[in-house]
This record gives sequence, C-alpha cells and structure tokens, in this order.
Amino acid sequence: MTEAVEIARGLTAKPDLYAALRGLAGALPEVALPEIYAALDASADGRETARRLKAVDQGLLRAVMRRGRGMTATPAEADVRAHLLGQLPAPLFLPEIASSPSLAVLTGGQHPAMPAFSDPAFDAWFAAKGVAYGLGPYGEKRTVYQTDQFADAASVERRTLHLGIDVFAPAMTSVHAPLAGRVFSVTYNADPLDYGHTLILEHDAGGARFFTLYGHLAGTLPSLVSVGDSVQPGQGIAHLGDWHENGGWAAHIHFQIMTDMLEQSGNFFGVGHESLWDVWQGICIDPNLVLRLPADRFLLPR
Repeated sequence: MTEAVEIARGLTAKPDLYAALRGLAGALPEVALPEIYAALDASADGRETARRLKAVDQGLLRAVMRRGRGMTATPAEADVRAHLLGQLPAPLFLPEIASSPSLAVLTGGQHPAMPAFSDPAFDAWFAAKGVAYGLGPYGEKRTVYQTDQFADAASVERRTLHLGIDVFAPAMTSVHAPLAGRVFSVTYNADPLDYGHTLILEHDAGGARFFTLYGHLAGTLPSLVSVGDSVQPGQGIAHLGDWHENGGWAAHIHFQIMTDMLEQSGNFFGVGHESLWDVWQGICIDPNLVLRLPADRFLLPR
C-alpha cells in the first residue's frame, strides 16, 4: 500500500480532517495533496472526503501537514520573526498608542455592560470611557464567531481565536504604514461583518515575503494607495471606516501579519481554529512584533 493510499484511508469519513491530516502527515514521509486526492478518488466515501478537503484553503492544509511533520507552519515564519525583531516600526497611529490612554476591550465578560462591536450602542459606551484607543488582543477567544460564516467543510469546529490586534478610535482617524512595503491589494470585502475596505501590504524580510493586513477602513482607501505603490514607514495609507463602509463594526482597525497568503488574495482569515492554534500562530504571527505595546495594555487594570 502506497503512503498516499494509507493517508487516504486514514482520512476517509473522519469528522475532523485537520486533526487526521496532521497526525498522518507526521507518521508518514512527505506526500503531496494531489497524490492524496488521487488515492481518495478510488471510493465514494473517499471522493466525499476529497470534496471536503478541496473546499478549504489548500495553503492551510499544507501548513497543517508541515506542523504534523515538526516543521514551521510556513517556510518564511522564522525569517519574518527575526526580521521584525530587528526593525524599528513607525507608529500605526498618531498620537502613538503606547503614549496615550487606552482600554482593553475584552469580549469574555470582563466588561458586563459593553455592547458587541457590531452593535451601534458600542460607540457611546466606548466614548464614555474617555480613552484615546481601545485594544482587542491577539489570540482572544471570541464567542461572536460561532456562526456558519466561521465554519468550513473540513471540521465541525468554528474559527474563534482572533488572529490580529484591534485598535478602536474615531472614524476617519489616519492610519500610517509601520514598515516599508508595496501595496499588494486594495479590496472592498462587502459581506456583513467582513473587513469592508481592506488594504494588504507586501514586505521583504531578507528575501522572504510577508504581508500586513489593515481591515475595516474608510472609503477613502482607493484614493490614497493603488496596487503596486511603494509605501514608506510613517506614510499615511488609510483612514478608519465608519459603520456603513467597514463591514458593520464600530470604528477600528484589524491589524494582522501573515507569513504566507495561503491561497487568499484581497482577503484573509481574521480568526483561526483553537485546535490549530500552533498552526495559525505561525501563519499569522503576533502583530505586537510591530505595534510594540506593553503586555499590560491588553489587560484590565487591577
């Protein structure tokens, strides 16, 4: 029995294909996804399993297999981490977040009276706090992501862990490029509770590519930057969007780093599976490597 056939048999009809693929990839020498699909196509149950696998991002499946084999989730992950540690990023906002009053806007019940970020009542609640910025942490588990929008065919598990850092501030607040780069995409993601106006920049880490995402922006975005433009640290690149243009959220930015675009283009996953957190942490490394905020800024004062 070939390795691909053995993997196919181990995958067929499994409810959590991510977990099954990770385990099988670790137990067997490297087999590529097309070989696995060819083996699955030999039976009706296998074809259904292949359909489920093909319905999800193939780059994510490759990252799961890499982690199963004891490798980093993406080839660029280590280089990007090392590169960012050697940079002095420009501030994302002025005045700088680190020198301004802020509040951790946590969603796990720490603020019992806080409306959801998708509830227009959030604006008044946040304004009453009297701070310049609200901060939503990387890695926070958010129950708001339990809908079918955050599900996929490979597993019954919803994606619930936040892959970026949110910074809340008034609509039309200017956003500045923290790093030198090139405009990779300028997109309007129109689905409810999506990113709305979205900017992705491409950067170089000594030959390894990585990307930063800026979500929930204003409609001014296309007038400020175009695909292929070079950007410099500190350059104004966008404004925070209001409810009607940012996906239906209180004004904020979702800032995220990707060490690989997987098979995405003008959009990217903003939340990941809890069971795959080690995979997602390699694909979308901690944005605080760029923002450089003290850890206690993401906690409530004691």
